[in-house]
Amino acid sequence: MEQQVLQLLAATLEPAPETRTHAERHLEQLYTNDAFPISLISIASHKSIDLSLRQAALLVLKTFVLRTWSPSLDEFQGVVTATDVTKDQVRQSLLALATAGDQERKVVNASSYVVSKIASADFPDSWPSLLPTLLQLIPQSHETQLHGVLVVLGNLVEDGFDEEQFGKSAVELVKCIYNIATDEGKMLTSRALAVSIFRACFDTMELMYQTEKASVKQFMQEASDAWTPFFINVLKVPLPQIPSEEQEDESGLGSWRGVIALKTQVVKALDKIHRLFPHLLSQHTLALFSTVWESLQTHVGPYVSLYVTDNRQGRLEDADRLPYTLDFLIIEELDYIQTLLGSVTVKRELDAQLAPEKLSDGALQETWLGQIMAILVGYSQITQEDEGLWNFDVNVFLSEETSETANYSPRNACTCLVQKLSKWPVLESLLAYTKTTYEGGSSGARTKEATLFVLKQILDELDSCSAEVSPDLARAFVEYIGLAMHNEDEFLRARGYILAARLTTISSAGLLDIVPEYAQQALNIIDQDNSDVVKVSCIRSLQEYFKTLPSSRAREFQVQTVAAISNFLSSQDLSELKESEDLLDTLVETLRDAIMADPSLCLEHPALDVLFTMASYGASSFQTTMLVNEAFESITSSMAAKGHDAYAQLCAKVLPTLTGALDVGDMTSENALSDMAVSLLSSLAEHGPQPLPHNFVGTVMPKLYRLLFSSNEFSLNQSATVTIRHLLSRDADQVFSWQDPATGKGGLEIVLLIIDRLLGPDVDDASAAEVGGLAVELVERAGADRLGPYLMQLLRIVAVRLSTAEHASFIQNLVLVFARLALTNAKEVLDFLAQVHVEGGAGGTGLEVVLRKWLENSVHFSGYDAIRQNIIALTNIYKLHDERLANIQVQGDLMVDNSTRIKTRSQAKRTPDRYSIIPVPLKLTKVLISELLNPLSPSTPGLMQNQLNGDSDDEDGEWEDEPGIVDLGNPTTTAELMAYADESKWNMHQLDDDTQSYLVEFFKHASTEPDFQNLYQNLTDEEREKLHQMDKPATQ
Repeated sequence: MEQQVLQLLAATLEPAPETRTHAERHLEQLYTNDAFPISLISIASHKSIDLSLRQAALLVLKTFVLRTWSPSLDEFQGVVTATDVTKDQVRQSLLALATAGDQERKVVNASSYVVSKIASADFPDSWPSLLPTLLQLIPQSHETQLHGVLVVLGNLVEDGFDEEQFGKSAVELVKCIYNIATDEGKMLTSRALAVSIFRACFDTMELMYQTEKASVKQFMQEASDAWTPFFINVLKVPLPQIPSEEQEDESGLGSWRGVIALKTQVVKALDKIHRLFPHLLSQHTLALFSTVWESLQTHVGPYVSLYVTDNRQGRLEDADRLPYTLDFLIIEELDYIQTLLGSVTVKRELDAQLAPEKLSDGALQETWLGQIMAILVGYSQITQEDEGLWNFDVNVFLSEETSETANYSPRNACTCLVQKLSKWPVLESLLAYTKTTYEGGSSGARTKEATLFVLKQILDELDSCSAEVSPDLARAFVEYIGLAMHNEDEFLRARGYILAARLTTISSAGLLDIVPEYAQQALNIIDQDNSDVVKVSCIRSLQEYFKTLPSSRAREFQVQTVAAISNFLSSQDLSELKESEDLLDTLVETLRDAIMADPSLCLEHPALDVLFTMASYGASSFQTTMLVNEAFESITSSMAAKGHDAYAQLCAKVLPTLTGALDVGDMTSENALSDMAVSLLSSLAEHGPQPLPHNFVGTVMPKLYRLLFSSNEFSLNQSATVTIRHLLSRDADQVFSWQDPATGKGGLEIVLLIIDRLLGPDVDDASAAEVGGLAVELVERAGADRLGPYLMQLLRIVAVRLSTAEHASFIQNLVLVFARLALTNAKEVLDFLAQVHVEGGAGGTGLEVVLRKWLENSVHFSGYDAIRQNIIALTNIYKLHDERLANIQVQGDLMVDNSTRIKTRSQAKRTPDRYSIIPVPLKLTKVLISELLNPLSPSTPGLMQNQLNGDSDDEDGEWEDEPGIVDLGNPTTTAELMAYADESKWNMHQLDDDTQSYLVEFFKHASTEPDFQNLYQNLTDEEREKLHQMDKPATQ
C-alpha cells in the first residue's frame, strides 16, 4: 500500500488543480483502511524519500487524525475509522519518529505536532505511557534525540494537556526541564527549548489558579524560587565575540546563536511570570531590573555594529521557532524593562537616585536618566536594512513613522518604553544628551536622528497626558532642530521637519508665533528637496500646522498645500499608488486638513480634482476611502450651508467627474472605483438642500439604476440604495417626475423595480441590507394614494423576504418597514399580514413570519431612532390585544445546560442551543421588559470586575494598578476582549431617556389590566424584579 500512497502524495504536490484534487479525494477514501496511517508514518520515516513527500505524508496524517481520531477533537467529522490496535501502533510509531535522533528537524516538528493532537484526545486514559516515556527519555537521550523529545514535550504542554492532566505531572515535568535548562553540558538551543517549555507551563497554571489557588500558588512560588537564580545567571553571561556571517549560524556549546536563543527565552519567561503572577518575583525585582539594565547597556555596541554599521539580517528564528538574532533579544529586554518599571520597588529606587541631595550640581546626565537616554538613542538608530527599505519605498517609511507596521523592532520598542518614563524629567535629561550629541563633533547623522526621534516620542507621550512643556526647554531644542533641517543626511533632515511641526504646535511650549514660518519652510521644501522621504515628511508635518494656524493664515496656506500635493503627485508613478496605502493616506489626510481650513474655497483651485485623483487610486483601500469621504462630506455640508446656488456650483463641478468614474468602473469592472464614486454621490445627496438642483436626479438616477441591476457587489449595492433613499428624502418630487429616457419608465416605477430586485431571491442579505430603509422612505414620501395597489404588493414582498433573512442588520432593516407603519396604523398592519401567505419551511401567514423574526431579533436592534420606533410599534401592537397573536408560537427563553464543561465548536454544532416555545403576547412582553434599564446592575461589568471586587494576586502591593493598560498576553483578558467582537454585545443597543420613560409609563398602565396578570405569572424572577424596580434610579 505504501507505493500507492506515495504516488498519491506526489500527485498532491502537482501544480495542476485537477490532479491535486483527485489525489486528495483518493487519499480520503483510504481513511477506512487500517494500513493507511501506518503507511504514512512509514513514508515519513524513510530518509531515502524526498523530504517534501515525507512532510506531505505527515500533513495528510495530521488531517486524518483531526477528522477521524476522536470526537473530542474540534475538527472531528463523525466517524472513528481506526481500530484500537491500529491506534496503538500509530501512537508508538509516531512517537518513535518524533523522538528519533537522526531525523530532519522539519519531520520531527511535524510528527511531534501530530503526537500532541493525539495526546490531547488520548492522554492519559488511552495513552498513559506517553508522559512517563518522554520524561524517561530525557535524561538518557543523546543531544539529537533530546531535541526531538523536547519538541514533543513542548507541543504537549502547549496543545495536548488540559488542567487536570497537567496538574498530575507538573512537579515531575518542571523538575525534568529544569535539569535540562541548567545543564551546561547540553546544547544551548536544547536548554533554550527547555526554558520555552517552562514558560508555556504558566498559561496552563493560570487556568488552574482559578480553581486551585493555594496549591498552584505554592507550586509556582517553589518553581520560580528555583528558576530565578538560574535566569539571573544566564542574563549575566556575556555575549561571545561577534561572529562573521558564516559563523553566525553555528550551534556549538558556546555559540553566538545559542547564547542569544537562551537569553531570549529567559527574558520571555521572566516577562510572562511578571505579567501573570508578579508577586512570585517580588524579592528579585531589583536584581532583575539591574541585570537587564546592564545587559541593555552592554548590548548597544554589538547591536549598532551588526545592524546600524553593518547590514546583518535580523528577526530570524530556527525550525523550532526559537529566535536567535540579537535584535530579538533586545526587543524582549526593552519590553521587560517596561514591565519592571511598573514595580513600586523599582520606581522607589529610581526616585531615590534622583533626590536633590544625590545630584551633583543637578547633573541629570550623570544619573540613570542619562543612561536610559543613551539606551533609547542607541536602539532607536536607523538600521541599514531600514535605510534600504525606506529609500526603495517611501511607503515603508511612512508605515513605520505612523506605527502602522507589523515590523516590531527595537526602535518601536523604544517608543513603548518612553511611555513609562514621562513622570520623570526626561526632557531635561534628553536636552543634555542632545547638546553632547550635536556639539561633541563625534556623533554621526544616525545618532542625531535617533536623538530627535526619541524627543518626538517623549513629546507625543507628554501631549497625550496633557503635560506641559517648558518654553525654555522647547526653545533650547529649536536650535538642534534647525541644524537637522539643513543637514545633508536625508533622514536627519526629514526628522527635523517632522519634529519642528510637533514641537512648535504644542501650546504650552510657547512657540506658536513661529508656526507660520515653519509651515512655509515645509511647503517650500516639498518642491525643492530631492528626497521623497523629506518631501512626505514635510507633507505630513503640515497636518500639525493646520491644527494651530490662525484661520486667516490657514486659508492662505490652503492654496499652496493643494499645489504642493498636486506637484508631488505629478512626480510620482501613479500606477504604484495603489500599492502605497500609507503614502496615499498621508496625502489625503493633509489635503483634507487643508480643505477644512475653508471648504468653500475648493471651487477656486484644483483641490477637488486632486482629491478625486487620489480617490481613484485608493478606491480599494478602506482607510483611504474613509478619508476621502470625510473630506468630501465636509465640503458638501459647507457648500450646502452657503445656500442653493453655492451647492449647485459644487454639483456642476463634481457630478461629471463622479458619474464618469461610474462609467469607467463599469467598463473596467472595477467595483471599488464604482463603490467610491457612489459613496461620494451619497454624501452629496445626503447633505444637499431641499429641493435639489435642477436635473440632479436625472444625472444620477440612470447610473444607479444600471448599477443595481448589474452588480452583485454588496457594498456597491448598499451605497447605491442609500443614495436613492437620500434622493427621495431631499427631493421626492424630482424623483417622481423624472422619466428614464432609456426605458420610458417614471421615477416611482424605477424605485419599485429596484426594491423588487433587491428583495428577490437572487440578491443576498448583505447586498440588500439597506432596502428596508428605501422602502420606508418610498412609502412615506409617495403615500398610499400615489402607490395605490403597489403598496400592498411592496409589503408582501418585504414579508416574504423577511422569512429567509439571516443577517441581523438586514432583519432589522426589513422589520422597521412594518414598525414604522405600526406607529400609526398597527391594526391595519396586522390585518394585512394575516392575509399574506409565505411559502417554504419558515412559511405560514405573513403575521406568523414577521412576528417571529421581529420578536426573536428585536433585542439586537441598534441605533436610538430604530430602537425607539421599535418599542413604540411593539407597545401599539400589544395594546390591540389581538386574539390572533395568542395562537402564534415563537422562540422563548434559552434552556440553560447546567454542565460546566466548555463547549467546543464541533460540540456546539452537534448539540445546538435549545429554546422554550411561548405565545407572541408573552414574548412581546419579555422583549419590552428586556428594554428596561436594570437599576440594580453594576455600571462597570466585565473586564475590570476582579479589580472592583478587590481580588488581586498582588498581595504585597508591589505592582501599581494601571487600568488603562490591558494585558493582551493574558488568556482571560483575551477571552473577555474577544467577547466584545460579538456584535450582540456591542451593537449600541441603548435607549434614550424619553424612550425609557415611555416604556415605564406603558408598564404602569399595562400592569392594571387583567391580561397582563396572566402574562406576569409566566415571567422569570429576573423579569419580575425589573418591573418592580423600574421606578428606581439606575446605579451609577
